[in-house]
Amino acid sequence: MEFLLQFLPIVIYFLLIIILVIGIILGIKSIITINKVEKVVDDVNDKVQSLNSVFSIIDFTTDKLAMITDRAVEVISSIFSKIFIGKKKKGEDKDE
Repeated sequence: MEFLLQFLPIVIYFLLIIILVIGIILGIKSIITINKVEKVVDDVNDKVQSLNSVFSIIDFTTDKLAMITDRAVEVISSIFSKIFIGKKKKGEDKDE
């Protein structure tokens, strides 16, 4: 029993020292990895910023095309409605 009372604290301290060293090593490696990831994110951000003008041109073009097609559909639908509504009104006038 005497032996265990002296030996177990030594084993526990030794294991705690090992865990502490492993934690320090993992902390240092994680800091290095985070710095590398930060560099990659900054590089990607710079490249995306350089493409912003292209994206704005594409956005402007799609907006104009949508406006043109909306106007064309509106004109075509108004022509069809005038043709069909006009025939119905003429037919109703003949009935009276």
